[in-house]
Amino acid sequence: MKKILLLLLFSSVLSAQKMQTLTYFRNDTLQLDLDLYLPNKKTFEKLPLMIFVHGGGFSGGERQNNAAFCKFLSERGFAAATITYTLYMKGKNFSCDGVLSEKIKAIRFGVNDLWLATSYFLKNKEKFNIDSNHIFISGSSAGGEAVLHAAYWDRVVMKMYEHDLPPDFKYAGLVSGAGAIMDLNLITEKNSIPMFLFHGNGDRTVPYGTAAHHYCKTDASGWLMLFGSHSIYDHAIAKNASAELHTYCGGGHEYSGWLFEKEQQTIVDFIRKVMAGQKIQSHSIVKTGKKNELSSSYGFCD
Repeated sequence: MKKILLLLLFSSVLSAQKMQTLTYFRNDTLQLDLDLYLPNKKTFEKLPLMIFVHGGGFSGGERQNNAAFCKFLSERGFAAATITYTLYMKGKNFSCDGVLSEKIKAIRFGVNDLWLATSYFLKNKEKFNIDSNHIFISGSSAGGEAVLHAAYWDRVVMKMYEHDLPPDFKYAGLVSGAGAIMDLNLITEKNSIPMFLFHGNGDRTVPYGTAAHHYCKTDASGWLMLFGSHSIYDHAIAKNASAELHTYCGGGHEYSGWLFEKEQQTIVDFIRKVMAGQKIQSHSIVKTGKKNELSSSYGFCD
């Protein structure tokens, strides 16, 4: 009986060791933490890493909400981390009657915090056995916007706090759920990385194509033009870059976390293709049974 209890205790300790809460940035006024999930079984010589950024309009959300996705990856041999980041819009308005400069500043804080987390892992790559050539980033909604801008913004110009990312550092790839970018011209043939994008084409919060955030009127104080997943995918294909798009016909913003929550294996498949050096150019169309005027403008959903 004692042996069984000891084995159960040892098993629970091993399970608990899979997740570590770590502080990746601290100054006099701010502390940022992350949860790191490492596999129990060694699959790769060095561990590919996925860093996840939660959604919540840059005003809410919790990193712990993405524990299941990170556990799924760690069980398949990957390192996975979900981060806390600066919620600059907390108590502020991120919609049409907000302040445009404040909305952009919120994205900058979130992006810079992701860069800081990446710097942390590069500094500690030996400690955690991280493959620095295969660091991926992912996020839903606001997190999707953060990872897209983190991949393509100028890190020198857009920094908020000092980070130590090498000038030539590039992420291995990204996964964006209902994300968008402010300028398609940021994505070039030279700097493009493999992208896995998924989005409901009836999304009224973050546009699937090209439109204002929340479809705000042009005289709104918070008017912000965004290029969503479909526009990014078309742009990437025109540049002959690797990109995969999953369109949920008629789906709204509720699909921003769909693959992270319900179809995690598709993301694992994407990571493995990227690591194998495969060119990816595909568009999967998923019928949801939903329909609205936004989705109706795309003939492939009829």
